[in-house]
Order: sequence, then structure tokens, then C-alpha cells
Amino acid sequence: MSRVYNFSAGPAVLPEEVLKEAAAEMLDYKGTGMSVMEMSHRSPAFQQIIDEAEQDIRDLMNIPDNYKVLFVQGGASTQFAAIPMNLKKNGKAAYIVTGQWAKKAAQEAEKYIDVDIVASSADKTFSYIPDCSDLDIADDVDYVYICENNTIYGTKYHTLPNTKGHVLVSDVSSCFLSEPVDVEKYGVIYGGVQKNVGPAGMAIIIIREDLIPESVDKSVPTMLTFKTHADAGSLYNTPPCYTIYMCGKVFKWIKAQGGLEAMKKHNEAKAKILYDFLDNSKLFKGTVVPEDRSLMNVPFVTGDADLDAKFVKEAKAAGLENLKGHRTVGGMRASIYNAMPTEGVQALVDFMKKFEEENA
Repeated sequence: MSRVYNFSAGPAVLPEEVLKEAAAEMLDYKGTGMSVMEMSHRSPAFQQIIDEAEQDIRDLMNIPDNYKVLFVQGGASTQFAAIPMNLKKNGKAAYIVTGQWAKKAAQEAEKYIDVDIVASSADKTFSYIPDCSDLDIADDVDYVYICENNTIYGTKYHTLPNTKGHVLVSDVSSCFLSEPVDVEKYGVIYGGVQKNVGPAGMAIIIIREDLIPESVDKSVPTMLTFKTHADAGSLYNTPPCYTIYMCGKVFKWIKAQGGLEAMKKHNEAKAKILYDFLDNSKLFKGTVVPEDRSLMNVPFVTGDADLDAKFVKEAKAAGLENLKGHRTVGGMRASIYNAMPTEGVQALVDFMKKFEEENA
């Protein structure tokens, strides 16, 4: 069977070259006579893998020396608890709720600290990003938290909030490495890797060193303490070795494409093909206000649930997989991450045109 165009929101499409490389090394990684899956995380071969992965993401994102890069088990959801546990000083944080994941992060944080929701777009099913230029942020909050790209709702912050001098914490799970970022604007920038970077099972945390506390409350689990992983170079316990190896390959692939500037151009061109069609279609419409649209996740609807279901079914038969929208939005969603080729987006638009003609 030939490969399909996979529009899944995550676990998501990976670059074909990366998969082929990994396949070629499956039984024997660089003459070790074993797979990376079988390799000791204490071996020189694996140390080289993790060191190279860290250096490559530092190069790609221009990460300053006073930031640590941590490879930790679990997706971003594990960090919903770890962040308040580690950043707690006054025991209060400001959260901006622009979707399901920011909402869940805020709910989890409430178990450990006082959470102040300083802005939300829940009133219009998270179809926009609220104005965050002059928020009412208390002086004593420990940090301001955002989910930068909203996978489910297809919105993206194109301007970071004015945090009034407070530490910005950002979950970038679904826009990780999709465009250049200024790491110094963040105290913590983190994400699950299974959307744009690698296989599921890991998060990458980029954190300013002064924010890693020397000690945390004794109730905080060792494995959720940032210092544990920072001091051990992400090797305190057996890390998700194969995921780190795959992420490392994706970092090299992005470098070979020309880095994050090139990725941004590629992603903008792809998204334009789909958004231009949606803006001119008589049958399909996008659900997000144009100025807040994501380059990664594109939700759209026909306005008729039966027709949406028919579209998803027929698209699947045509080799366009995982287009069903999230249950809270309905309709369809195309996730067009870095590894989705332009041909995949064009194939989707061609199919949508055909469907529109047949079902107008």
C-alpha cells in the first residue's frame, strides 16, 4: 500500500526521509550491532545521540546558554502540574485560556496554586485570540501561562501577551519548530513532541536557568522536579531513548531544509493554498477569525453534520486520512505540520473542489 496524506493532529506525519533513515538503522545503529531501541541509555553511542539532539535544537532555535534543554517523559499534560509545582513562589499565576489545553492546564494548576484567568476566548468557542496588550495581571503572580497554538481550534498568538514584566510560560506543542522564535521572550517554552517533532511519549522543556528552583516542596515528586532532569542532563532515569533519537533526526532534517526561516516560508505557502480555497468556497468555511489563524491546524465546516461525515468518509477513501474535526468544533480539521508536503495540501484542496461540485 502507498503512503496516505496523514492530516492527524498528533501523533502526526513525520518526514519520509527520517522514517527511511530510521528504518535503515533499525537492526544495526552505526555498527553497534543493535537498534537504538535496545541500547543502554548509559552507552557512549546514546550519549552522542542525546548530545547531538540537544545541540541541534539549540542551533535551530538560537537557545541562549542560560537556558536548559530537558527531554522528559510524558506529553505536555504532565507539565500542567510540573510547571506550578516548580515555579511556585507566591503561589499564584495568571492563565490565558484560548482552548482546551490552556483550560486543562489551568484546572491542573489549581490543585497547587491560585489561578487567575486573565483572558479567555471561550465566549466564541475559542475561535479567536483575545487582546492581550493590557491585561489586568496582579503584581504577585509567579508567571503568565499561554498555549501558543491551539491544536483543536486552529488559533495562534501572532503577538505574545504583554506580561507586565512577569515570566511567560508557553505550551508550543503544536507549533514547535514551525517558525523562528525569540527564546529570550519566554521563561519556559515547552511542548509534547508528537505533533511536529517526533513520536509520542516525550516533552521538551526549554527553561531559563534562574527559574529552576534549588528546592521544591517535599510533596513534589522527584520525576516532576526540573532540577532532577537539569542536573542529570535528562538522564536521571531511562529516558524515552528512541523518541529522542527520532527527534534528533527531525532536527537534522529541519536544518537540511534551511532551518526555521525556511520552515516558516514552507508552512505559510502551504497554509495559503488551503485558506485561499476556504475563503472563496461556497460550501466550506473556516472557523477562525483570519487574523488569528494557525499555520498548523486548520478547522473547517460545511454547516451540515451529515455532509461533514460524508466528506470525512470519502476523503479517507481517497487517501486523505484523519480529517475528522474535534468533537467540540465538529466538522473537519487538517493538521498540516512541517512534514506535510505541499502536494498533500494541494491534494486536499483538489478533493474539496471536487466534493463541492458534487454536493453543491
